[in-house]
Amino acid sequence: MRKLQYYLVDVFTDRPFGGNPLAVFPDAQGISPAVMQSLAKELNLSETTFVLPPQQAGNDCQVRIFTPAVELPMAGHPTVGTAFILSHNNLISLTEPETTLLFEEGVGVIRVTLSVKDGQASIIQMRQPLPTFGPQFTERDAIMRMLSLDAADFDAALPFEVVSCGVPFLYVPVKSLEAVRRIRFRRNVWEQTLRDFVAPHIFVFTQETETAHATVHSRMFAPAMGIVEDPATGAASGPLGCYLVRHELVKLDNVVEFVSEQGFEIGRPSFVTIKIALEGRRITGVQIGGQCYFMGEGSLELAM
Repeated sequence: MRKLQYYLVDVFTDRPFGGNPLAVFPDAQGISPAVMQSLAKELNLSETTFVLPPQQAGNDCQVRIFTPAVELPMAGHPTVGTAFILSHNNLISLTEPETTLLFEEGVGVIRVTLSVKDGQASIIQMRQPLPTFGPQFTERDAIMRMLSLDAADFDAALPFEVVSCGVPFLYVPVKSLEAVRRIRFRRNVWEQTLRDFVAPHIFVFTQETETAHATVHSRMFAPAMGIVEDPATGAASGPLGCYLVRHELVKLDNVVEFVSEQGFEIGRPSFVTIKIALEGRRITGVQIGGQCYFMGEGSLELAM
């Protein structure tokens, strides 16, 4: 029997029971991908990560990320949360004021920066790949039915558009906070219309917010990942920033920085800071980040 140690952290929050929960296995050597997938399904969190030695010299580690249903090439809250656990458990050396880590993920090497004060990591930020803008989803009636909303809840001037910084999401802007709260996701409509689309994960947002320091209020639904609704989606927050910049929904500057609030409707308030670097109108950098809260640890025993 082998005892597998894991740690629990709430990501994109500064308090317990907020943010997006994550399980991290910091020593995953010898665990097969099939067992990793089974462990992620057993724990049944949005994502679970497994830390392995790096495949290339100069990098800090390899991180594999699993939802209960699939392995992801990259994800935001697992990257941020894994960096936090490595620092919390003294598995990396921290230097003030910043420590940089290089994680090998499915999309390539991801740079993670930890702000360090008094020997502790506070804000953790990850750099994401530059965006690719995909097709627009023109069956607006299908999205209306899927979300149980009306035509008046959408701005006809803004597209339902695919954006990816490693994982593609379909971005759906909604006019009001009231409409976002009113969403009732209909999986049967998703099965019929979006399941086989290039971006089956749907990210809904509005520029009306619950809190004064946020710019957008968001919800994300990903049945294809085995996630009914995600409390905080880092991989979707970078592309969200790119969508807002592309359609000039935020004031453009050399660096556009704002906060996306998410998870309120499911009782897990989360706050993701998004930074988009620009040269003129061209996006040159995408970064997301936030705080984490350590929740505890546990172990599983497997015959391996």
